[in-house]
Amino acid sequence: MKHFVRKINKVLGIFLTFLMAVIVLDVTWQVITRFILRKPSSFTEELAGFLLIWIALLGAGYAFYTRSHLGIDLLTRKLSGLKKRRVDILVNGIILIFAACVMVIGGIRLVMLTVTLNQISPALGIKMGYVYLVIPMTGILIILYAVSFISEAWQKEPEKISEYDISIID
Repeated sequence: MKHFVRKINKVLGIFLTFLMAVIVLDVTWQVITRFILRKPSSFTEELAGFLLIWIALLGAGYAFYTRSHLGIDLLTRKLSGLKKRRVDILVNGIILIFAACVMVIGGIRLVMLTVTLNQISPALGIKMGYVYLVIPMTGILIILYAVSFISEAWQKEPEKISEYDISIID
């Protein structure tokens, strides 16, 4: 499973890089048309907003996998061994439940509602359901990553933190 998750994360990193390149080109074109050509492009602002939504949500999933997402580790830094492993499993379990309930189930409902109501973006003319599709996609990624972390914590021998381990808090 670890190999599969790494492959998915590598593809996600490449896709996020592509989205970042597209948003840079889009905003550059917006600046050129607005200030140099004096005839603003009609779609660039909306496209930049939609790309920002996708980059932010998929980037949150990517950050969760790389463990660079914002977290409060005040308690876990002081724990070691079996207690640390239990807290790690509990925290990832809560994240898994949140991602399943809010992002996947809620996200699918949002996508279905916007598709049913036939909501179309004004400038690009695309269905808003396609824009909101990133919510359940990110939820599925986070669930996959959380299951991987839980599996890893379950199989790993409890680590012992050295008494000389110094943290920022100390």
